[in-house]
Amino acid sequence: MTVLIASDLDRTLIYSAAALGLTMPDPVAPRLLSVEVHESKPLSYMTETAAELLAQLTADPTVVFVPTTTRTRKQYQRIRFPGRPIPYAICANGGQLLVDGVPDRDWRRQVAARLAEECAPLAEVHAHLLAVADPAWLRKARLAEDLFAYLVVERAEVPEEWVKSLARWAEERGWTVSLQGRKIYAVPKPLTKSSAMREVARRTGATATLAAGDSLLDADLLLAADAAWRPGHGELADAGWTAPAVTALATAGVLAGEEIVRAFIREAERLGTLGA
Repeated sequence: MTVLIASDLDRTLIYSAAALGLTMPDPVAPRLLSVEVHESKPLSYMTETAAELLAQLTADPTVVFVPTTTRTRKQYQRIRFPGRPIPYAICANGGQLLVDGVPDRDWRRQVAARLAEECAPLAEVHAHLLAVADPAWLRKARLAEDLFAYLVVERAEVPEEWVKSLARWAEERGWTVSLQGRKIYAVPKPLTKSSAMREVARRTGATATLAAGDSLLDADLLLAADAAWRPGHGELADAGWTAPAVTALATAGVLAGEEIVRAFIREAERLGTLGA
């Protein structure tokens, strides 16, 4: 029996300094391990305990650990997880499937065909974002892997009604809008983490799937898994979202990441895979 574990990364498994949520007194704060460096500076962290547990988990031959992220390939490849090399990774919200670090061309062709058939083109959505965004709070506008678009904004200055209006506009064209930290994502509905997870499960012969995530873009992934967890922060927590097979954790910040890894281990042991 093989268990596939598909986990979102930012604010689920790894955390920027701003997202750590260290509310405890300094002397009892957890020790942290930097797992990402960008422009010669540490950018993302796990607790040392979470890193050790993840290394133990991924060392087991019955476990297929699949980082599952909205990040581009370049952004993902900055991360250095503890433990053995990771054979599969899902990037660009399911638009890129990496196999031993190399994009799978067949998967990308399948994704492109679905997007062309089911939703408005990226160029139309990107142009609309640029037309309606206010330069007063817009900092950057980016395209990711020629698959989706996002804005980097001063979040406190973005009107809530503006985000809702954009979401309604996108919905009519087969796209989804998600606000995560300082980024506003516009992503085609057919571009999902769950579809890529199912493909990896098919290739590896996984008999059970576990997942974790914190944002609206993770909801389909959590629903597709046999068991899933969400932290006590993020879009899904703010909305009070849950589902029958999804455990809503109360823990927020980097300690939620540690709790999620522990949950993966407990469930893998319950399924009889870990250590088998």
